[in-house]
Amino acid sequence: MSLIPPNPDSDAVDAAKPDSLCTPEHCFHAFDALYCALNSGAEPIAPRFADDKYPLFVTWNTRSSRPGRAPRLRGCIGSFEPLTLHDGLQEYALISAFRDHRFRKIERSELSGLECAVSLLTDFEDAASYLDWTVGVHGISLTFAHPALLASNSESGAPSPLSSSTYLPRPRVSSRQTFSATYLPDVIPEQGWDKLEAVDSAIQKAGWSGAITEDLRRSVKLRRYQSKMCVVGWDEYIEWREQQTSAAS
Repeated sequence: MSLIPPNPDSDAVDAAKPDSLCTPEHCFHAFDALYCALNSGAEPIAPRFADDKYPLFVTWNTRSSRPGRAPRLRGCIGSFEPLTLHDGLQEYALISAFRDHRFRKIERSELSGLECAVSLLTDFEDAASYLDWTVGVHGISLTFAHPALLASNSESGAPSPLSSSTYLPRPRVSSRQTFSATYLPDVIPEQGWDKLEAVDSAIQKAGWSGAITEDLRRSVKLRRYQSKMCVVGWDEYIEWREQQTSAAS
């Protein structure tokens, strides 16, 4: 899952939100953005829900034609910056459909097999440690520095005034010196991971290919958060669009 890097200084969203915070209307709006983008001349339907601001993710899945099989991920990108829902859902519906580098762009022929999931993120908190969160309740967002930088910064003892070590450059590392990744709350129990497995997987997802040591885990800055999610399929969206079009004519 891709993401726009979080701003650690962003205000936390109000924690006291009802379970109905995310509704099918949010998913219909996201679906409508993709439908209109892939159908020349289709007119978008104006949203009627409140234009509140939330961090959000839009996920596209391909539903299996075989009963009992889980949908397959087709694209998922979001933002930890609070966005207005009218524009944010429309924008990230298209970003996740067309710009998730893990997948080719969604095409018009795929629409009838898609489902859309919208996740509105709430209750952001800085965790006391990389294990300070609950599987099935929290999503995790972690960042960490390249371990070579950690080793350089952790050297103990003040240098002598005559020492040349003060002027030595930092160890050479890859051009990427910081890493970040996230997992939404529903992903971790779906994979059957415990907390340690989820953190290690997120470290690898962030792009780190070296050994995962306890020192590396302890260097992680982890934010936990919760999510209110809703999912709709193509048939539900088309029924909604037809109702809205009929009501407007």
